[in-house]
Amino acid sequence: MKVIKFGGSSLASAQQLKKVLDIVKADAERRFVVVSAPGKRNAEDTKVTDALIRYYRSYTDDADVSADQNWIIDRYKSIIDELGLSHSILDKIAAAITELATLPIEGNDFLYDTFLAAGEDNNAKLIAAYFRQNGVPARYMHPGKAGIIVSSEPGNARILPGSYDKLEELCDSDEVLVIPGFFGVTVDNQICTFSRGGSDISGSIVAAGVKADLYENFTDVDGIFAAHPGVVHKPHSIKELTYREMRELAYAGFSVLHDEALIPAYRGRIPLVIKNTNNPNHPGTRIVLQHSHQETPVVGISGDDKFVSINISKYLMNREVGFGRKVLQILEELNIRWEHIPTGIDDMSIVLRERELTPIKEQEIMTQLTRNLGVDEVEIERDLSIIMIVGENMKNQVGVMSTATKAMSDKNINIEMISQGSSEVSVMFVIKSEQEKSAVRAIYKAFFEKDNLV
Repeated sequence: MKVIKFGGSSLASAQQLKKVLDIVKADAERRFVVVSAPGKRNAEDTKVTDALIRYYRSYTDDADVSADQNWIIDRYKSIIDELGLSHSILDKIAAAITELATLPIEGNDFLYDTFLAAGEDNNAKLIAAYFRQNGVPARYMHPGKAGIIVSSEPGNARILPGSYDKLEELCDSDEVLVIPGFFGVTVDNQICTFSRGGSDISGSIVAAGVKADLYENFTDVDGIFAAHPGVVHKPHSIKELTYREMRELAYAGFSVLHDEALIPAYRGRIPLVIKNTNNPNHPGTRIVLQHSHQETPVVGISGDDKFVSINISKYLMNREVGFGRKVLQILEELNIRWEHIPTGIDDMSIVLRERELTPIKEQEIMTQLTRNLGVDEVEIERDLSIIMIVGENMKNQVGVMSTATKAMSDKNINIEMISQGSSEVSVMFVIKSEQEKSAVRAIYKAFFEKDNLV
């Protein structure tokens, strides 16, 4: 039994939906289909979700919404007409889109989520109708009816544990169930979305709930590559990753899969495969709990920019009980999340996402560190990137660190910091952002070109 999820690019047009139909019909075990809203048909196009955001802003600004409504309805109409579907489904979609502009604005914490969720919800209705017309016994199922009950956190919903028992009941259905992704309902029956890109989360939740044998996540690439194709020319495709490896790569810039989507499938011990809607016969990349066979020490290299570092120095810091806690308490009180903390005996660096540090917060940190904690020196270092080399087999291989550092040294890339967790799944290097792409290329060459394999 398989759960399959299709992303926006896979559902952007009638031509793409025909590919989706063929994929579903090719395997009778594909019984649960989780769908996104229609994505871009080309680079200049607009995603339906972005059009819904525009519609929401017009409505809440008390502007004329007719143009926004018509654009969204026409987008669905073009798909319906090309597929030869009855206009009865268009009437339902048009009514649902129009009805959004009748919802209360004042005191409605879930209004924005309700607008955004309409893209997935209406697309699921369309796709279920298309499947039925083409011989697939399919039924649209609202997430609330399916049992996806979530916390009341607009834009950041969390699945409630009791939902999984309700989801398991779906296994009794003889039909292919088409479920909109990206949102669930609260105990008060309010629409509440996961974080952006959350259709991946929905697919993972359904897979865990029905105890699927496999969760197939269809997108527009042949799985996951060992490095970003925009940085490294034709990087090789990864056949298999563990969940821990995927989490590390997703954190550091791999955007193929929403990183929160890993959690339900990981906890449910459901294997996951990333596949290409446009090339469904490609095996893709499997994400599993443990490797089925020994891999090379490094499976992937990723880079991400827009980091800053708060560099602190204080003589005899290591002898001062509670110093680290006091520093982190300053960040906590300012609602700042930190990413990494490399330390020395008299030095501490706190690496943050650039967006966490506003000018006002930066000044408050500097003031508290110098006045209240008496640090000798503190500076903010900007324009930093992190480079991650990832692989669970690194801990069994001597020379991984030296290979990576030599590759960067040969390209005159200065390493600002190095950090490695006790699990040894990844090694993080902090470098200047201007050297990020050069570093990724150098490390990729060192580990993945045949003459340089460790």
